[in-house]
Amino acid sequence: MANKSVEGYSTIQITLHWLIVAAVLFQLVFGESMTNVVEALEEGATPGAGDLQLSSAHFWVGIAILVLLVLRLAVRMFTGTPEVIGAPGLMTLAASAMHWLFYALLVAVPVTGLLAKYVGDPWGDIHTIGKPIFIVLIVLHAAAALYHHFLLKDETLVRMLKPRRS
Repeated sequence: MANKSVEGYSTIQITLHWLIVAAVLFQLVFGESMTNVVEALEEGATPGAGDLQLSSAHFWVGIAILVLLVLRLAVRMFTGTPEVIGAPGLMTLAASAMHWLFYALLVAVPVTGLLAKYVGDPWGDIHTIGKPIFIVLIVLHAAAALYHHFLLKDETLVRMLKPRRS
């Protein structure tokens, strides 16, 4: 069942990938609203209406990321994933490590966010570390996809945009 190799990604795998991408980008762009609300409350001030709305969205989008990730991992387990295209051992290892680091972050960051909300320090500080790590991984991941597409001229990027034929 797990880790079986397939020709490409299914429509559901591609959809879950891009939904998680959109949710993570939302969190990275608007996540500071949660910090603004927490700091305002700690100082005895009233948070702004926009920050309150965005902090609520931040909370629920974080929950959505966890749910989408569970679905994505279940689909991966039952349908398999394609092998890394034309990559020697080190590139295959790097690709696998990158994916599993993403999965670990996609669990750790929302969970530490929940712990920060309901338990408090030091979870908020730990949660905040996720942002620069996500940014670095996203840049490396996108660069690798573009490297495969434009320099190696293989189908790595295309198969995350176009579902395999059933």
